[in-house]
Amino acid sequence: MISIIIPVYKNNQMFLKNLQINKKYFFGCEVIVMNDYTQEKITKRVKEIFPEAITVDNKENLGFGSNVNTGVKKSSGDFVLLLNSDVILNDDSFKKSVEVFKKNENIFALSFAQYESDGKLIGANRGFFKDGLINHDRQLITDNRRLTTNFWAEGGSSIFRRNLFIELGSFDQLYNPFYWEDIDLSYRAWKSGYKIYYYPVVKVQHHHESTIGKFFQKSSILKTAYRNQFIFNWKNITDTDLLAKHLFTLPIILLKSLINGNWLLLKGFFLALIRLPKIFESRQKTIKLFKKTDREILDLFELHRHSGEE
Repeated sequence: MISIIIPVYKNNQMFLKNLQINKKYFFGCEVIVMNDYTQEKITKRVKEIFPEAITVDNKENLGFGSNVNTGVKKSSGDFVLLLNSDVILNDDSFKKSVEVFKKNENIFALSFAQYESDGKLIGANRGFFKDGLINHDRQLITDNRRLTTNFWAEGGSSIFRRNLFIELGSFDQLYNPFYWEDIDLSYRAWKSGYKIYYYPVVKVQHHHESTIGKFFQKSSILKTAYRNQFIFNWKNITDTDLLAKHLFTLPIILLKSLINGNWLLLKGFFLALIRLPKIFESRQKTIKLFKKTDREILDLFELHRHSGEE
């Protein structure tokens, strides 16, 4: 069975509208709605639209990652579909993903093709090491009919093996309230020997940042993104040469930011720096599971960066 986890934070009008649209595709699935806005309960309104849903109104704000983790723990399906409140399903094709998982036990997650508000089709991503940091970008896809190796499964429109989601440590709350938690978990899965694919059979409408962009200032969003990128690199890089390059480049990054007046990057760095004890604690738990090097993973995306092929 597939358990569908829908994390909600404010923006209830949009969520309820999308729930009304999506509910016709939920047959045979467990649906869990996780409301992370403590000031407003939504259980009654959810039940009016989809009575079968399990609805949880958190007593305190958890942040995106921790909210999703709580929902996953409450779920009972073998697979969990993470469906952001701003995602609209086109059909029930996500159910076909179960057969893909059954064919390969090493698959951790499948990430869906997503239509943005401007009509662009996204969802395929790559990772690369540049300027002392692991970065990410969109991956060029020339064939939208096949599975393609994907750097990460996006936390708002992907399906995961529930047992591996939990065994790998779930989303790390270090990244709360948002950003990089799905990249972090996916990277841990890759380095632990599992695979992630872009699965274009499933196409959804996903207007990114419709909640974050509405309720958080742009400066706060960018500062958090910088902070979490530093956290990700400090937590996950284990190749000696990449660590050396990072440490050598880091002063240059900070000096350039100081000269250019990029205060948000500097603030993000210091916000990450004060979390070092927790980052190292998380790192020690994480690296015990690693079976592959950073280069082995990053080379996957360098090899087919231009072709978009697996």
